[in-house]
Amino acid sequence: MAPVAAFLEELARRAGVAFEVVLPGGGRLKAGEGAAAFGLHFRSEGALAATLLRGHMGLLEAYFDGQVDLAGPLNLALAAGLSAGFDLQASVVNSVENHLLERGQSNRDRAQAKRNACAHYDLGEAFYRLWLDEPLKMYTCAYWREGCTTLEQAQRDKIDHVCRKLRLARGERYVDLGCGFGGFLLRAWETTGAIGTGVNTATGQVRWLREALERQGLATPLSVREADFRDVGECFDKLVSIGVLEHAGRDQLAEVIQAHADCLRPGGIGLLHFIGHVGPRETEPFIRKHVFPGGWIPALSEVMQEMERCGLEVLDVENLRRHYALTLDEWARRFAQRWPEIQALDPTRFDERFRRIWTVYLVGCAELFRSPVGCTHLFQVLFSKGNAGRGAYPMTRDHVYAVDAPGARGA
Repeated sequence: MAPVAAFLEELARRAGVAFEVVLPGGGRLKAGEGAAAFGLHFRSEGALAATLLRGHMGLLEAYFDGQVDLAGPLNLALAAGLSAGFDLQASVVNSVENHLLERGQSNRDRAQAKRNACAHYDLGEAFYRLWLDEPLKMYTCAYWREGCTTLEQAQRDKIDHVCRKLRLARGERYVDLGCGFGGFLLRAWETTGAIGTGVNTATGQVRWLREALERQGLATPLSVREADFRDVGECFDKLVSIGVLEHAGRDQLAEVIQAHADCLRPGGIGLLHFIGHVGPRETEPFIRKHVFPGGWIPALSEVMQEMERCGLEVLDVENLRRHYALTLDEWARRFAQRWPEIQALDPTRFDERFRRIWTVYLVGCAELFRSPVGCTHLFQVLFSKGNAGRGAYPMTRDHVYAVDAPGARGA
């Protein structure tokens, strides 16, 4: 066990956190100085071997399968792993699997893109309702103003923030790509009177939103299409794209950015809200394999390059990385609190393995966005189709932070 002990000691040193490991035979190893912040209990030799061979992927998948248990706070364990660079110790096995996942789940084929989207987003409105904000169910980074204490307010503020950036006004027509459960459409109609068209490829979400709009008598000013966002085939005054680029895939980024440009009339204004890396890098295999099939995190520089190619002028870039950490904290808290109700929806689908995967996803992403050494951020890029003239958009950002500005409380 000397090599194992040395390996663990090095991880503890890099993380700056002490922890304890219980081996399959009952032996214990302590790594680091001081009291252990958490403990890992390996229940099989296979789980230990998988961890040594495949690093964080071996450890996580053993945990999902119940072959490893955790004693202590999950967020501390995941933060320690990130600080130690444990997630960056990619083995040849992980790299090969990640490459095969990227190729096999490519969104180039629209049918595969639809399967990828439905695998995550069509888990049912009842599932998402239990831990997202009510009633909008925004499944994207919120906007936490100083003093904001609720997810509901933070999500409303995020939508209002985007509306102010876009200068959405009564009667304008805009498209909401990847519209989810329609939270942006509903809030923007309430506050600006702009006419929205949602585009979504997840069948279950589209069906639910159509029925919701009918019930609320809003099926005329607001609508939703079941379509790939590359197939909109219409131009709008404004465009909002929140959480879409992460699903483009490496090989489709150029095509998807072009599709965004094609949705806007000349001089139109759009906003891209997406998770992006600082510098090109590989997408985490855990997310791609267990959470978002077909997903890929582009670098901000890669997105900018494609926007330039499509004739889109960047007007503003804002980084909301810290806001996403707070959003994920609240999602994780609600998910844990409501787990018995979630499980009761479908005990077969929402089993213990599902709980462990989604808890690691929510808590782990919170720590990723919180990490002082992380390279994963959340960007909002405001742009125009072609160079904006002086009268086409305000010369300063004053309107974004004025609560009574057009696009905030009506126009």
